Amino acid sequence: MTGKFIVFEGIDGSGKTTQIALLKEYLQQKGHRVISTREPGGTPVSEEVRAILLNPEHKDLHYRTEALLYAAARAQHVETLIKPALEQGAVVLCDRFVDSTLAYQGYGRGLSLDFLQQINNLATGGLQPHLVLIFDLTEKEGLSRVKRRSGGDRLEREPEQFHRLVRQGYLEISRRQPKNHLVLNASLPVEELQHRVRSAVEEILNAAT
Repeated sequence: MTGKFIVFEGIDGSGKTTQIALLKEYLQQKGHRVISTREPGGTPVSEEVRAILLNPEHKDLHYRTEALLYAAARAQHVETLIKPALEQGAVVLCDRFVDSTLAYQGYGRGLSLDFLQQINNLATGGLQPHLVLIFDLTEKEGLSRVKRRSGGDRLEREPEQFHRLVRQGYLEISRRQPKNHLVLNASLPVEELQHRVRSAVEEILNAAT
C-alpha cells in the first residue's frame, strides 16, 4: 500500500472531529489526496451498525455484542473504504479505530483485551495505522464539552468513572505502543493543537519520500 493511514483517538469531547477537518483542508492544499472517515461508520453498512451502537434506547446491549458489532462495522469499513483508498495512494484520516475498542470495551467495560485483539485482527486483516494521535483530556472536561453540544449518545451518557477508565486505557495503550502513538494535550487552543498535529503527520508523510 502506498497511502498513509492516520488515526485520531481520544475520549468523547476531545476535539478529534475539529482537528481532522483542519488537517484535511491543510493536506489538500499541499496537494495530497485525502479521505476522512469515522468509526463506527464510514460506509453505508457500517453507518447502519453505528445507529444501533449509539442509540441511547439500546440500554440492554450486551458488552460482547457491542464489541462484536464494532468489529463487524470495522471489517466492512476496512475492506470497502480504507484499504482501497490506501492502495490508491490516499492519506486516510480516521476518527477512531481499534484502539477505541480496546479503550472503551476493554479498559472501560472490562472485556478481555486478548478477546478484543483477536476479533479486531480478523476485522482489520492485520491493518495497522502509520500514526495514532491520542487527544488527551480529563473526563470531566470531555463530558462538559459533550453536554454543551448535545444530550450525548449511548456511550457519551455513561458515568464519569467509565470515561475515566477509558482515558486511562488510552494512556496505557500509548505507553505500550510508543513507536506509532503520540499523546497530545487536547486542552490546548485549537490552532496550537493543530500545529502539533500537522508536525506529527508531516513527519510520517516525509518519511515515505
